Amino acid sequence: MEVEQIPARHIVHRTRDTSWFGTDHTMNLYRGCPHGCIYCDSRSACYGNDDFGTVRVKERALERVRDDLRRKVRPGIVGTGAMSDPYNPLEKELCLTRNALSLLDAYGFGVAIATKSDLIVRDIDILTLMHEHVPVLCKLTITTCDDALAAKIEPGAPSPSRRLEAVRQLSAAGLPVCVLLMPVLPFLEDTEENVVEVAERAAEAGARYLYPAFGMTQRDRQRDWYYRELEARFPGQGLAERNRRAFGDRYWCVSPRARRLWEAVSARCQALGLLYEMKHIVSSYQKGYGDRQLTFFTD
Repeated sequence: MEVEQIPARHIVHRTRDTSWFGTDHTMNLYRGCPHGCIYCDSRSACYGNDDFGTVRVKERALERVRDDLRRKVRPGIVGTGAMSDPYNPLEKELCLTRNALSLLDAYGFGVAIATKSDLIVRDIDILTLMHEHVPVLCKLTITTCDDALAAKIEPGAPSPSRRLEAVRQLSAAGLPVCVLLMPVLPFLEDTEENVVEVAERAAEAGARYLYPAFGMTQRDRQRDWYYRELEARFPGQGLAERNRRAFGDRYWCVSPRARRLWEAVSARCQALGLLYEMKHIVSSYQKGYGDRQLTFFTD
């Protein structure tokens, strides 16, 4: 299997903001993503990836991960999936993410994975072993339960139905699972019915957590891409123009209905027993691991 490789001196990087799901480090083994999500901010010019839809592999990736981990003074939590889905189609054969998980385990590091792929269930065995002695959090993005709508906005990703089944399998294995209800696209997904349904289906599948964000980010060429895709995939609905009028050149594009959506989701999560605030999610999934548990949320 021939795959384009790109140079990388380091792969496991210390993060400045440990509040994001309590992660101390980031790890991206791949560059680019085939999911084709029309809202993806990673397509922005600042990231310097002119062909974001093509997945490339960082050369000597596992060797780099091993060396990076060996240099760390103390173990922490490694987040992966921020810039490229760690379970893209190449992963099925290359197993870089699977082997990197084994390295994290060997060096005593926990992991917080973000993905839109049900391929994550392949690694339940490793994740379960890790969970015995380090924090593990499996995060699956689901912004709508409507498979047809998702096929338009995330055309290359597994359907929400498949992702919910992955949530079910991970949860059945005893792994902490968080459904990422983000981004909720303004004028397209930001209805109370939509976000409450995601919460209900997440709880039904066994998720412990749901983290919502009612809006999206937009900048430079990603904004233009998004508006073109809206016009092409939802013709005659005026969605691009509504976004232009509402947000202009803003980076943070918060749904005008955000307050009502928050009230609806938080009330439903409370009724369902889902944790939905960052500090509670972090405290819960890291509980019981001694000094690994972060303290930056304490009062």
